[in-house]
Amino acid sequence: MKPPYEITSSILTFITSISEKIGEVNAHLLNKPSPQLRKLNRIKTIHSSLQIEGNTLTEEQITALVENKRVIGPQKDVLEVLNAIKIYENTEEYKPTDEKSFLKAHQHLMQGLIENSGKYRIQSVGIVKDSKVEHLAPPFKNVPYLMKDLFEYLKKSDEIELIKSCV
Repeated sequence: MKPPYEITSSILTFITSISEKIGEVNAHLLNKPSPQLRKLNRIKTIHSSLQIEGNTLTEEQITALVENKRVIGPQKDVLEVLNAIKIYENTEEYKPTDEKSFLKAHQHLMQGLIENSGKYRIQSVGIVKDSKVEHLAPPFKNVPYLMKDLFEYLKKSDEIELIKSCV
């Protein structure tokens, strides 16, 4: 028995388009991490990035701070975590390709920890391991120029991605 309709190229185009849209919706729903997973990722990210800087708080202590509980630990370490939590809660405030926004984030992240938060360093720094200098950072006088170059590069990359997404 033959169906009472004819499958045309127009119908196939519409079916394909509808199928693609259904796939996009399903993918969006599947890729949306649960709030619990986002919280866990945030805690792990804060823990690992601050641990590199010498923070001694555990993931459990950071979890407690995320949940507005009190923890026992060095005051500096607790403040570092609290500042990082605030940054994560307000990420929409910051523009990743904007130097002023970067300095604002630095100010919030380092608030109460250093004197000149939100400003580039004014002294030389390096990484010392076992009384040996492992890495010497660029001279502090070069930092503003290097950062300006970085943000110009990021803006150009951002513009290129925007153009690609429009094509």
